[in-house]
Amino acid sequence: MHVVIVGCGRVGSSLALSLVTEGWSVAVVDDRAESFYLLGEDFGGQFVEGKALDWDVLRSAGIEHADAVVTATDGDNTNIVVAQVAMKKFGVKCVVARVYDPLRATLFAQTGIRTVCPTRDARVLLLDAVRSCEVSAEA
Repeated sequence: MHVVIVGCGRVGSSLALSLVTEGWSVAVVDDRAESFYLLGEDFGGQFVEGKALDWDVLRSAGIEHADAVVTATDGDNTNIVVAQVAMKKFGVKCVVARVYDPLRATLFAQTGIRTVCPTRDARVLLLDAVRSCEVSAEA
């Protein structure tokens, strides 16, 4: 199984390391070569330096035979556009985009792009944590 991960920050790099450990073929795309240090010297995947909005960069990462694409940059617009390109232009079946804006995450999820929204997810987790404090205080 081959996955292209766009964005080599804390999330993208840790995802790449996990998937390589599980036996996936992994290509990580980032426009800043210094970001690849997070993967370590022994990373068993591919580094692709360049703008993920450039189709030639995506092709260099193997998007044409990718089983999955994950967009995990710090920009919603980049994540959404690359996810749409992966799905519509390259026919990737499993596309997952990190989208910080909850409204946009919902909208793009309706188009078939799987979205992960840290803003929405953190809100739910924090709300649960606060509610559990209330229960603990009553006990």
